[in-house]
Amino acid sequence: MGEIVGAGLLAHVPTIVLPEETRLQLNEGREITLVTGLRQLREDVFARDDYDTVVVLDSHWATTVEFVVTAQHRRAGLFTSEELPRGMCRMPYDYPGDPELARNIAGFADRHGTWITPIDDAYLPVYYATINLWKFLGEGLADKRWVTIGVCQTGDMEDHLRLGRALADGIAATPGRRVLLIASGALSHTFWPLRELRDHESGDPSHIFTPQARAADEERIAWFREGRHDKVLDTMDEFWTYKPEARFFHYLMMAGALGEQACVAKARQYGEYENSIGTGQVHLWFDRPENGWTGAGLPAASGPRNPHSLS
Repeated sequence: MGEIVGAGLLAHVPTIVLPEETRLQLNEGREITLVTGLRQLREDVFARDDYDTVVVLDSHWATTVEFVVTAQHRRAGLFTSEELPRGMCRMPYDYPGDPELARNIAGFADRHGTWITPIDDAYLPVYYATINLWKFLGEGLADKRWVTIGVCQTGDMEDHLRLGRALADGIAATPGRRVLLIASGALSHTFWPLRELRDHESGDPSHIFTPQARAADEERIAWFREGRHDKVLDTMDEFWTYKPEARFFHYLMMAGALGEQACVAKARQYGEYENSIGTGQVHLWFDRPENGWTGAGLPAASGPRNPHSLS
């Protein structure tokens, strides 16, 4: 039986892979703590040998008629971003995938009333929400498998929770798997307009697009640190007012895998809460609690657990 042994809500902003000189110029001469935080997270978690597969829930990869999970035996190439090719250009990547896990996740789609397809096409694009984090957390660890699942742009909160439930069951059905989940994406996510954004490139959170968005982010960070995933989930209507990246679907998929409102895992924060041209960014890591993600001794129960579930 496989299990989820750790999970994180992690920032992937382009700034983290820019040259150090450029980062310092953008941040008033100081290193951004999103970089130092990832370096420490690698040392504390990803450099260990107590896991074998990382599943990235990628807020930049948007599908339309189904969820898609990567199923290649290996992914390798050079990555240039269509969004910011000046800063993310010809970045090499090379890592093994986990086709068995991908197929097992897809195998639970019907049980949870959703659609999941494993795709092993070698030409399937990759996105920097995966690659930027792999550069910090996976590069050089040749035996660690990485799998990516995209958000579905036609899905809602319940759809993404269902994906998470299928993900948890697929992991449990894969013998011996010890998996780390990464919800790769931001909190509030409104950019400053082009003619203004160069005045807001510092990481100082005073540059978050509005004080209200900053307050909403900081409230949720505090809840995560307390293990109050229930509060985060029960106030999603309010948080959507501040336009979290990808409607926070990356986190909702992770929450679906960890027990949703019943999840009691407390976050430890790596680095500071920082701005990226108006958006709220943070690294939060959740270790599996001693008594399980829901405090009941189990990784996560099967089936719908959201009290607002449509099923």
